[in-house]
Amino acid sequence: MRLHWNKYAERLGQKGLKIMESILLINDPVLNGTNIIYELPNEGSKLEFESQMNGLLGHLKGHLHNHDITIEVVVNEKIEMKRSYNNQDRYNRFLEINPNIELLRTTFGLDFKD
Repeated sequence: MRLHWNKYAERLGQKGLKIMESILLINDPVLNGTNIIYELPNEGSKLEFESQMNGLLGHLKGHLHNHDITIEVVVNEKIEMKRSYNNQDRYNRFLEINPNIELLRTTFGLDFKD
């Protein structure tokens, strides 16, 4: 289900609907039987999502061969985006993604300033 969800989001992005693509990629949908629960951070993104929801439902129903699928949208304004606030946080995040950054930093004697 997530694979087809992400493919649909990518297709929207290619068509120029970047806002809807980012709304679809804010969070991972949760599957509960045939009900998909999708959590969004505010009412504005919920309204945008609901305006495009029929296309997503049609895509999922067709590709998953299940016409009982429904989507429930939940607004949770307490969703916090994980953001790096200083250079050390950014470096630690990059190090998680690619441990070879430490080798690069030590080889060239690189350092960062706060």
